[in-house]
Amino acid sequence: MEKIKYYAVGWFEIYVQEMARARKFYEEVFQEELTDLSDPTDQNMKMAAFPFSMEDLPGASGALVQMEGYPSGGNSTIVYFTSLDCSVEESRAKATGGKVIQPKTSIGEHGFISLIEDTEGNTVGGHSMK
Repeated sequence: MEKIKYYAVGWFEIYVQEMARARKFYEEVFQEELTDLSDPTDQNMKMAAFPFSMEDLPGASGALVQMEGYPSGGNSTIVYFTSLDCSVEESRAKATGGKVIQPKTSIGEHGFISLIEDTEGNTVGGHSMK
């Protein structure tokens, strides 16, 4: 079994209530244009991605997300940790007292994600390409 030496933050999401207002705020604050990532087949979710290039700066990219059931404020930012297979960490979380919020789910060409809740009530995500 392959082993990752460390878990890097690979993605983040900032949940918002009004996409247009939030997008304008972040574009003006950082002087960067966000890219629409919304799925045209899912009218219940809107996404706008922050610009990112591996050549420019090290780090993680992310998006603003407006989705029913995920309010802004409080614990409204989700950090996604990159792994070889996010279902492995998902099963470990369940075994150590956490909860599975969303089992491993395909996100198409971008791989797979899963959401878990830690023992403190925080939601964190896993991302893998397989």
